[in-house]
Amino acid sequence: MKFLTTVLLLFAFSSINSQNIYLKNIHVFDGNSDNIIKNSAIKIKNGTIEWIGKQLSADPKDYTSIDGLGYYLMPGMIDAHTHISDLKAAERALNSGVTTVRSASTSSYQDVALANLSKTGVIAGPDVISAGVYVSPNLGETILADPRLSALSNGVRTDDELRLLVQINADRGVGVIKTRGTERAGLPETDPRQQTYTTAQLKVVVDEAAKHNLKVMVHAHGDEGARAAVEAGALSIEHGTYLSYETLTLMKAKGVYLVPTLITIEDLKIPGGEYSNPTLELRGRSMMPEAEQAVKNAIALGVKIATGADNDYSAESTTRVSLEAEHFVRLGMTNFQALQSTTKVAAELLDILDKTGTIEVGKEADLILLPKNPLENIMALQDVLMVISNGKVAIKRIPFHLTD
Repeated sequence: MKFLTTVLLLFAFSSINSQNIYLKNIHVFDGNSDNIIKNSAIKIKNGTIEWIGKQLSADPKDYTSIDGLGYYLMPGMIDAHTHISDLKAAERALNSGVTTVRSASTSSYQDVALANLSKTGVIAGPDVISAGVYVSPNLGETILADPRLSALSNGVRTDDELRLLVQINADRGVGVIKTRGTERAGLPETDPRQQTYTTAQLKVVVDEAAKHNLKVMVHAHGDEGARAAVEAGALSIEHGTYLSYETLTLMKAKGVYLVPTLITIEDLKIPGGEYSNPTLELRGRSMMPEAEQAVKNAIALGVKIATGADNDYSAESTTRVSLEAEHFVRLGMTNFQALQSTTKVAAELLDILDKTGTIEVGKEADLILLPKNPLENIMALQDVLMVISNGKVAIKRIPFHLTD
């Protein structure tokens, strides 16, 4: 009953925010150019950006006018590695300025359901590229997600088992396949450098996914597992903590993206964080310098890097892509490069740049309002004042005057 009430409230909220919007008195970072377009305005109609230009002398009729108070507008942020699995988590993502996410797996296809709720307008967002069930050697409790997974209760290792899991995911309507090249970092009993699937096994996953027009993201901390994934045709390497210069060079040559999730490694080493384990605290301390060097090398080589927070946006979590962007600047990116990593580059990775990731006429109105210029202060991303997702005012934290 509580779930139904939440859905109905969200539906009502999205409905009252479906009007056409005229957003004025703003300075715009469009995601394409390394400058701010000052004293601008935007018209939003039917969920898309209809017009961008200098502020009009009079507010247009048939639009709800919103005064941006001279603040800074930019594309909504993209989290390319998340585990959102409920409505409250989706709301928290929106609160942080994230208007699009790529799931890195959920236990029971909750991400597929969330993708449908956003697509049909039941919730304002974020839009979701779903991954469904993780293609991993041991499914554990996730065999409960679909009756067909019972055939994989003893493991997912043979070519036929790998193909079957990809097929089930595709049948459930996922938008991407996630598999692994190495073990996890967030479990005390596993070593994140240990390789799990070979190049041949990963290629089976990639080839089967391609039959369903799906790309493959690969969890890989260790270099050997990451290189196997790159050689197998992976779209992106998730984490990449111990990536060698040689593997990064190969990634650059093949156009493979890196999603470092540095903010999660930072969480590992913080006492009392989400993981809160002395073994993991020590592990995080040893992993962070390795991950930082990998990112520095990737930046120097020109490997495409996208932001990912690698969390489930729980009530206790503080890991956010805004903090990931701050890490990128600390490690050598310009503010412009970091902003593109969380907008345009991430949209390229998700193959949705024709829809979002930049502020352009004809694209979805996925927009966030910031109090300061993010090209000068990357920490402005941590103080989102308003979120417009799919043309709907999803979050507002500023006083503004509405005029019909």
